[in-house]
Amino acid sequence: MIRYLTHNKIDKERWDNCISKAFNGNIYAWSWYLDIVHPQWEAIVEDNYERVMPLTGNKKFGINYLFQPFFTQQLGIFSQKQLSSDVIEIFLNAIPSHYSFAEFRLNIHNKINENLPYVDMHRNIELDLIIDYQQIRNRYNNNTKRNIAKAKNAGILLNKNANPDAIINLFRNNKGKEIKHWKDKEYMRLLNLIYAGVYHDCCFLYGAMDGITDYMLAGAVFMHSHDRIVFLFSGADTINRDKHGLSLIIDQVIQDYSQSQNTLDFEGSDNDSLAQFYKGFGGKEVYYPSIHFNRLTGLAKLASKILKK
Repeated sequence: MIRYLTHNKIDKERWDNCISKAFNGNIYAWSWYLDIVHPQWEAIVEDNYERVMPLTGNKKFGINYLFQPFFTQQLGIFSQKQLSSDVIEIFLNAIPSHYSFAEFRLNIHNKINENLPYVDMHRNIELDLIIDYQQIRNRYNNNTKRNIAKAKNAGILLNKNANPDAIINLFRNNKGKEIKHWKDKEYMRLLNLIYAGVYHDCCFLYGAMDGITDYMLAGAVFMHSHDRIVFLFSGADTINRDKHGLSLIIDQVIQDYSQSQNTLDFEGSDNDSLAQFYKGFGGKEVYYPSIHFNRLTGLAKLASKILKK
């Protein structure tokens, strides 16, 4: 039996037990992670939590809607047993009717007919780390190899215990200036997420430091769960972009975790230039679905378009 549960009805111990055993579990689906990125998340669960699906909803202009929270690339249905497209449809049909507008993403193992009118596909870049480092490095493209060489020649040193505030501030003072909708609340949520990840022993941070001044030129946050290393967040100094500190960081992570069962998940991207950067490390394209629907009419439908913007 499939049930819809409000946040206060969710048994988080059973939820996390399902996520720990799910063949398609990921970092975003742990209850502690969801509690941070979207407090009061709700859920659809099957029987004794054999399959679960988080619902991240909100209400604005009188409209109840589902959306994808920051720092959660893939959610959807998580299962301890076989997961068919029919089961996915059953879960989607179980979404309560009071959610009249939605744009949210499933995960790569949620196979669904991508030709359906309410389904879109998104690109992700992944790199298997099962082979040794030199074999992986041989698959880097020439531009990536040059960038790593430039970083080493610039005397960049790596700090494997980088300060999370420094990485976030590096982003805010550079690329973050272009992202007007990220406010203090979003950055504080990210910081809380990092500290919670460290507490749960599934987060690590690397920094690329100037060898003379010890100034951070680039920094990155990685989350590790279910044999998957997620490249969650990064910051880089625009002025020192030509020193390629981020390339050196990614190369070091690959070196540190090569010959393991892990997959490096670059978390994207639908952006062609970013995808090309990640593919330079030998990453491969994979695709996962998102769902959208709009049950509104008239003025309410117009309001939903404003909400989307």
